[in-house]
Amino acid sequence: MPALTDRWTLADLELPNRVALAPLAGIGNWFVRLQARRYGAGLVVSEMVSSCAVHYGNERTWRELLRIDERERSGGPISIQLFGSDPGITRSAAAQVAALGADIIDLNMGCPVPKVCKTGAGAALLEDGDRAVAIARAAREGSGLPVTVKLRSGRRAGERSGIRLAHRLVSEAGVCAIAFHPRVAVAGHRGAPDYALAAELARTLDAPVILSGGLDTAAAAREAYEATGVAAIMLARGALGNPWIFAELLGRRSAPPGRDEVLAELDWVIDRACEHLGVSRAGRYLRRFYPWYVERLSLERATARRLSAALQQADSFAQARELLAECVRFDAVVRAPDAVPAFA
Repeated sequence: MPALTDRWTLADLELPNRVALAPLAGIGNWFVRLQARRYGAGLVVSEMVSSCAVHYGNERTWRELLRIDERERSGGPISIQLFGSDPGITRSAAAQVAALGADIIDLNMGCPVPKVCKTGAGAALLEDGDRAVAIARAAREGSGLPVTVKLRSGRRAGERSGIRLAHRLVSEAGVCAIAFHPRVAVAGHRGAPDYALAAELARTLDAPVILSGGLDTAAAAREAYEATGVAAIMLARGALGNPWIFAELLGRRSAPPGRDEVLAELDWVIDRACEHLGVSRAGRYLRRFYPWYVERLSLERATARRLSAALQQADSFAQARELLAECVRFDAVVRAPDAVPAFA
């Protein structure tokens, strides 16, 4: 079986390894992708982007969600994920994304969020195979790029519609790979993924399968990769605040990051968020990021809780950085019961 560090080919693209960053809705912008790339990810995929928003020229979509930074291009291809339910609009959006410089078009056919499904997109396409095939074909013809599809095993418990659809997408629409999350859509991220189902798809599909779902640690990712025989793995929630997982999977490190590393990485994230959104919006945007990095600091539980709460109220990045530094000093040096950190 190939190692995760082995090169492989997706359509006519050569990928440097078999570890990818999954599309992270509302998170996977250019600097999150660049971060994964810095730690070794051979493929990075954008957060999902509305085909309608691209087609109709939504300003924020074009300015923020479709931004590709040239630094991302070092180390492998860039994939932009689209979602929608209209083949004609998807054709137009895919063509525009290709002109923007994407290497791959990924299509979301597994998102369980009701506001996406009620439009006929996301996981709703698991129950509309003809439309799904038409959308994938339109994306391939409109862009001229390799097209991949990310989907779930089914929409409800016991369903296998994702397996059937994967075969149709490859044979009828020319999709070059399937990113497969072996949980049904209604389960969200709850319960254990059905890796036996992923192994079945990998054995029977005439295209590479990229595994997603439940890969929260390097050990879990390696075990699932070896058990399923897929072509590659795609990290989502396991990479939140933990870009080191890519380096660990690729044999570039074996130890978790120290606190200084975590703080330095969060500094990098803060700087990139300001570059992306401006200081004011970045401050609000990063409130969802702080808990992921606080968890990596391995603080005493009460200290971590107080720090997380304080960071949500921080008025500036200077204050946030001081809170983080004070927290680490307190936890590392002053553990006496009557010691109280400045952020308490």
